[in-house]
Amino acid sequence: MTDEQVRIREVVDPADPAIAGFGEVQRAAYFEPESLIPATYIPRLLAGSGETGTRRNFLIVAELGDRVVGGTLFHWLADAGSGFSSFMGVKRSVRRHGVGRRLHAARLRALDRASAGKAAGVFIDVVNPTRLSAEAIARDRDAGFDPWDRRRAFSHLGFRQVDIRYEQPVGGPDGGPVTVMDLLFCPREPSDWVATSLVVATMQAYWTPWFGAPGARRHAQVLESRAHGAPRLALIWPEPASPGHT
Repeated sequence: MTDEQVRIREVVDPADPAIAGFGEVQRAAYFEPESLIPATYIPRLLAGSGETGTRRNFLIVAELGDRVVGGTLFHWLADAGSGFSSFMGVKRSVRRHGVGRRLHAARLRALDRASAGKAAGVFIDVVNPTRLSAEAIARDRDAGFDPWDRRRAFSHLGFRQVDIRYEQPVGGPDGGPVTVMDLLFCPREPSDWVATSLVVATMQAYWTPWFGAPGARRHAQVLESRAHGAPRLALIWPEPASPGHT
């Protein structure tokens, strides 16, 4: 397979059949696809030039012939000055061919275009395998992806883990928080630090459509409290030690 065979393109039409193909990628590449934004909702995100308030939504797909084999759904958050990626993945059949790197590069170009070159970078939350149950790890591997490999892949793209305890406010056991995720950040320019204010503003902007402005502000304040007043947070290596390694 060559680069010429895999086409990377932005989806702008809410009726584009590639959206359904992207949904298949989500189901194939992630062990809990029900926790992701469903493909049936994506047309609403792309309607009206992809703009919802001060947020701009993007979907970029990788196609091999008439099949969608990868993609990324992400958002430019103008209120924060950064991007947030809801999902990026590729099917097992095209992994290790640079498709993920090409999707990431296209994502950065789209954020640069939306921000007039001012995007600070892009955030994404990713499962930490050391907090997963053996059953969840087995399901992830059945989906064709080792959770340690996923973290390694993001590190190769330039992502680093934000050194703060991160939780998704809902979606965990009994409707409580999801505590198995870490927040990763790929700065537009290499850095060992990220401003706490950027992290907090990004998550508040991202959470606002789901929780409303007061709820998002409350959850963002909880996140900010975990910085203990630090004006910046370290960006640390995102690969936790694999079993049997230190």
